[in-house]
Amino acid sequence: MLLSAALAGLLLCLGVSSSAGAQDAFGVHGLLDDQQEQPVAGVSITVTDADGAEIASVVTAEDGTWAVPLEAEGDYVVTLDESTLPEGLVVRNCKPQLEVHVTGDRTALFPLDTQVDGCTPGESPGGGTPSDDASDEPGEESSESEDAAADDAAADEVSEVEGEGGATRAISLLVSGLHFGLMIALAAVGLSMVFGTTGLTNFAHGDLVTFGGVMALLFNVTFGVPVWLAAIAAVALGAAFGWAQDWGLWSPLRRRGTGLVSMMIISIGVALLIRNATLFFVGGERLRYTEYVGQTPWDFGWLVITPKEVVTGLIALAVCVLVGLALVFTRLGKATRAVADNPSLAASTGIDVNKVIRLVWTIGGALAAMSGVFLSISDGVKFDMGQHLLLLVFAAVVLGGLGTAFGAFVGAMLIGVFVQMSTLVVAPELKYVGALAVLIIIMLTRPQGILGRRERIG
Repeated sequence: MLLSAALAGLLLCLGVSSSAGAQDAFGVHGLLDDQQEQPVAGVSITVTDADGAEIASVVTAEDGTWAVPLEAEGDYVVTLDESTLPEGLVVRNCKPQLEVHVTGDRTALFPLDTQVDGCTPGESPGGGTPSDDASDEPGEESSESEDAAADDAAADEVSEVEGEGGATRAISLLVSGLHFGLMIALAAVGLSMVFGTTGLTNFAHGDLVTFGGVMALLFNVTFGVPVWLAAIAAVALGAAFGWAQDWGLWSPLRRRGTGLVSMMIISIGVALLIRNATLFFVGGERLRYTEYVGQTPWDFGWLVITPKEVVTGLIALAVCVLVGLALVFTRLGKATRAVADNPSLAASTGIDVNKVIRLVWTIGGALAAMSGVFLSISDGVKFDMGQHLLLLVFAAVVLGGLGTAFGAFVGAMLIGVFVQMSTLVVAPELKYVGALAVLIIIMLTRPQGILGRRERIG
């Protein structure tokens, strides 16, 4: 209980700085190609804020990609300059301007076509230039009653669209929260298993997330390996890194009887070492894979989602389910739960405790690397991406119940959904602080967490 309260308090104190630091992930990007999926280069795209102030103006690269980093969440307007399009190409549906609500790294796409309902660049969707909408010839003035009826109809239409937009945004945020929760769950389950078997609060776990994203980027960009194959290699390297950490560092410290507080401080040093080494070799800029930078989203009317979000979410869910089933039905899983429950008693029954702990570190490294790969597919790779996720991972572990893998999954899903859905009622800058505040409230009413068990003290 004391550890839960202390860790929860630390999370709330650090949450304010984390919410500001997480702004590095804000941005809008896209891919511009024609009907034959050939990239269109040299097209000017401008991003402005809700008040019309220009944020940046960029030109699509040779591969048709473009990206604009942003400083904060909010509503932005993305405008494509149709005069810079190659001859014969226009924006489909005559919509060269998109309004986007940015809560992270958002994709904005402009589908191009050769003929779009007789619309040419610069015309309004109804045909004709905007100046043609009002007639200059006498004798065509509308009556006041007709104007009033038109205004009422327009007002009804706007209110209907706003209502539908609010519902659509709520559904989109819910789905986004579930996806974000699954990304947190991958890292949280591994962290919870390490804590359950060793009692160590590993502050370097977030940098294992970064390690996965960096390794996948290395294989994809440097060696030209497809992203799906680079992801598999990164997960394998993450597992090997977890194994190596326990073999070279944590296992010797356990044999020497090093205290948990000292080991926790060492984990902070390991985190700083990995983070600064990544900064030195990779740099401080956000980097992206050569594939899946911009995807045509699936538009269901009530939900707009990209294929990569669906695929990564389903894989993350399947992996979490498989890990849970393995903990329940396999011999190694039962041995892991026995070590987490009582290491001394497990050793007296013939279980090799060190072997089980080594396995847990390996699985934890693989799950963290997978979380980093899936997050970087959507948001890109940056040296401190795991640092910003770590506080939410800790929150999920404490909320679900310390040392409980199933509780970590439940806590991660709740944190992910709450973080995204809270932007409906609070400023986006406060969504992480709100999640940690809810954690504190739950800890006051149920200190052992959602799926944790009460323990006698003294």
